[in-house]
Amino acid sequence: MLAIAWRMLIGDRAKYFGIVFSLAFTTLLITQQAATLVAVLRSTTTFVDQIQGVDMWVTDLHSDYVDDVKVMDDIAVYRMRSVSGVAWAVPLYKGSISARLPDGRAESVQLIGVDDSTLIGAPGRMVSGSLADLRMADSVFVDEDGARNRLAYSASGATSSGARRPLRVGDTFELNDHRVVVAGIYRGEKTFASTPVVYTTYERVKTYVPSQRKLLSYVLVKLRPNADVARVKSQTREGLKLLARTSREFSNETLRWFILNTSVILNMGLSALMTFAIGGGIAGMTFYNFMLDSQRHFAVLRAIGAQDGTLIGMVALQALGVTLLGYGLGIGGIATFILLNVNSDINVRLTWPVVGAACAVVVLVGSTAGSLGLRRVLRLDPGVVFK
Repeated sequence: MLAIAWRMLIGDRAKYFGIVFSLAFTTLLITQQAATLVAVLRSTTTFVDQIQGVDMWVTDLHSDYVDDVKVMDDIAVYRMRSVSGVAWAVPLYKGSISARLPDGRAESVQLIGVDDSTLIGAPGRMVSGSLADLRMADSVFVDEDGARNRLAYSASGATSSGARRPLRVGDTFELNDHRVVVAGIYRGEKTFASTPVVYTTYERVKTYVPSQRKLLSYVLVKLRPNADVARVKSQTREGLKLLARTSREFSNETLRWFILNTSVILNMGLSALMTFAIGGGIAGMTFYNFMLDSQRHFAVLRAIGAQDGTLIGMVALQALGVTLLGYGLGIGGIATFILLNVNSDINVRLTWPVVGAACAVVVLVGSTAGSLGLRRVLRLDPGVVFK
């Protein structure tokens, strides 16, 4: 009987392919929306999450999230080193600066300054060059995506036309009229701002950025083994008038601020809801119409003695079959899209929770349409087929 049910399903090729491809389209769009949302949310905390080996981030008392930089005096680093339970503390700078490329174009970049002696906070995945090269005079590291796109320049000097080549190790450009040398290219995760990121040392930052009394953005802290985190936080807040948060807390607070204070969640959520309503509605109605057209076949089966359990199994097989086929095609489509656009500016992050959520949505569409059709089948009078 299950074989008969499958032959009934694929017998009407137009409806069969219509159901499968509408479910695949629904899966593709819902997964793309969810994967894009995950990538956007992930990019808001990338800067905090990618710095490993740090227990706490110390900021100004009124700094709410990672991009809410309120500068502090350099003395804060030495004061943190005196707090009980702190093993070491190093400075970290984060800000924006104008970069002038060899062809004369100007681009805004994000400048990160790490501790000169330890290089804590520097990128870990180097494409070319080594971490120690950052200690060379006037050296900087540039992220791979920025070097290939925004910071690519025309060797001929043309600014509006002509082929551009990526920034490479050994190339020079200017940061606020100061000559710097590209000592390394690293591979980093995309940030929310998507601007090129340039790393150098903290002392060198003081030369590049405009002169100001306070420059320190964060203090990175490593705690001693078995240190009391709550006590370190209390001493930092009450004694130093600074705010200390663990890396996880700082990342979560950044994500929370972004969700509560921007409209990206609402906009993408509405878009995903419309996708579900339109795509799922089309797929569900197509499958429901198929069930209506198949009533005469189910009526014959009931007339010759098929039990309700048999009919339920047949409809369940049909619904499960088209759901799995549509879901598989949709997930395959979005995975192929991500692989083909791995080096583009399109920010999509496909995770297992996203894959599972898309599966649940598609199963909901298939089971709802199948259940509505099954009600008609179970209520069907076998005599109608002989009228």
